[in-house]
Amino acid sequence: MRTLGVDPGTRVLGYGLIDDSRDELSMVRYGIIQCDGRSAMSERLLYIYTELTEVIRQYSPDQVAVETPFVGENIKSALAIGKAQAVVLLVAAQNGLPIYEYSPAQIKHHVADYGASSKEQMQEMVKMLLELDELPQPNDAADALAVAICHLREAHIQELMQENA
Repeated sequence: MRTLGVDPGTRVLGYGLIDDSRDELSMVRYGIIQCDGRSAMSERLLYIYTELTEVIRQYSPDQVAVETPFVGENIKSALAIGKAQAVVLLVAAQNGLPIYEYSPAQIKHHVADYGASSKEQMQEMVKMLLELDELPQPNDAADALAVAICHLREAHIQELMQENA
């Protein structure tokens, strides 16, 4: 099963692809889609749409997991991230891919067993879980890998619960 994890953003969108076979995770690819911050929002969203469509065409994921925006004190930022998230949902739906959404706390809990883990702790856990030689960079790509790991762990828990029901 190949999962595309996405950390949405309108300036930098992180993505990470992970294969899961019998509880063994392997990193396929990770990277970012970087937009020109001076471009109009509509142009950035179109660029994200086009580039993410190409990632899906090239790597053929079976499902998409996306981080939901954290609405803290910066509502403007959360709204912008929500626009990028909507593009991710649209691209996934157009390609007939199941979509799963996770909050930042859920991702931290599933990856580092602690819902308030730091960025550094998360990067270290992603490196360890995927047996990478180096920390995945930039942070947005590492976060996207964490989203994919979160989904795969959640799916595994759901499978175990169904087997024991």
